[in-house]
Amino acid sequence: MKILIKNIKELLQTDDTPRTSVAGDEMASLPTIKDAYLFIENGLIKDFGQMSGLLDKDFIDGLDFHVIDASGRMVMPAFCDSHTHLVYDGSREIEYIDKIRGLSYEEIAKRGGGILNSARRLQEASEEALVEQAMVRMEEIRMLGTGAVEIKSGYGLTSESELKMLRVIKKLKELSPLTIKATFLGAHAVPAEYKKRQSEYVDLVIHEMIPMVAGEELADYIDVFCDRGFFTEEETDRILMAGVKHGLQPKIHANELDYSGGIQVGVKYNALSVDHLEFTGDEEIRVLKESSTMPTLLPGAAFFLEMEYPPARKMIDSGLPLAMASDYNPGSSPSGNMQLIMSLGCIKMKMLPEEVIHATTINGAYAMGVENELGSIAKGKKANLIITTEIPTYAFLPYAYGSNKVEQVIVNGMI
Repeated sequence: MKILIKNIKELLQTDDTPRTSVAGDEMASLPTIKDAYLFIENGLIKDFGQMSGLLDKDFIDGLDFHVIDASGRMVMPAFCDSHTHLVYDGSREIEYIDKIRGLSYEEIAKRGGGILNSARRLQEASEEALVEQAMVRMEEIRMLGTGAVEIKSGYGLTSESELKMLRVIKKLKELSPLTIKATFLGAHAVPAEYKKRQSEYVDLVIHEMIPMVAGEELADYIDVFCDRGFFTEEETDRILMAGVKHGLQPKIHANELDYSGGIQVGVKYNALSVDHLEFTGDEEIRVLKESSTMPTLLPGAAFFLEMEYPPARKMIDSGLPLAMASDYNPGSSPSGNMQLIMSLGCIKMKMLPEEVIHATTINGAYAMGVENELGSIAKGKKANLIITTEIPTYAFLPYAYGSNKVEQVIVNGMI
């Protein structure tokens, strides 16, 4: 299918020479083209530029393409949501009530809630039911502008159920037009039956789960929740080492609840991203600056759990790149709305509109390993695009936090 989008008010995140990520001061500068066009062919971005140059293009003589008039609207890359847990059974609004009554995330977890609650429900659910529920969520995030998503396991916590989750994600890849990456997160929490025997569960992850996951080629990445009350720095080191030996590149949950050492372990193993980072100090920033690891912030979780937000401003000002993701999950961030994530970046972390656009597009693409095909407007990249409603400026995207600014989504060059 060929598509010409014309009269674009402003085309955002344009790259003549494609970048793989944007860091530091560069995040405050957003390349755009006003009064623009964009041409799609065979699912890819074929050409783009100012409307004044459109008549000189060879393809304009043809009649076999669909035309979209984007007058008053902006076009930008679809969001790349690099951290979600959207395969789960049911919801956890009862815990939400407990939270309103004053219980902390850790207190709810100690009572058998949290991740262990979702694990019990997932173990009982069929693959078919999980696929059906997840497809509803996939359609929801697509309509809100997401074109690529990473999905983690971690609500199984047994070998059988972790594999079940990853098979569900594999099925989603077949059913959904979105670009999907799968991450094995067997070390998401310690099952209740392994209480006071945590090292035995770590051994199970290393010696049974990882070989099975790798053997069936069910995951692109491996992740560990390295934080206070979950997995230690030493346990994380062992799990990541085993994952790397089986060809799984690391990603890390780190420093959400305390200075856990997770960032340092992630960098040691060349993690694609380290995520959460509410507790990030000078030493963590120094380590990240010396690495190719993408710091990824999840403000939806900090918002929902009423926690301190990561020091985004300090991190950017130090020269780091930042990605942002939704952390879509039933317990700590029950929303996959990346438009809201942009707003939280601006409102709660004092990021500029340009910075949150970079963080949810090209840097998010880097954090899920698809920066060469998604995340910016560049020739040859996949045509995963958002056409906005009529908005005055791109700053309106994070400013109007309560409304959907997405009018149309194009995924893989298809409307």
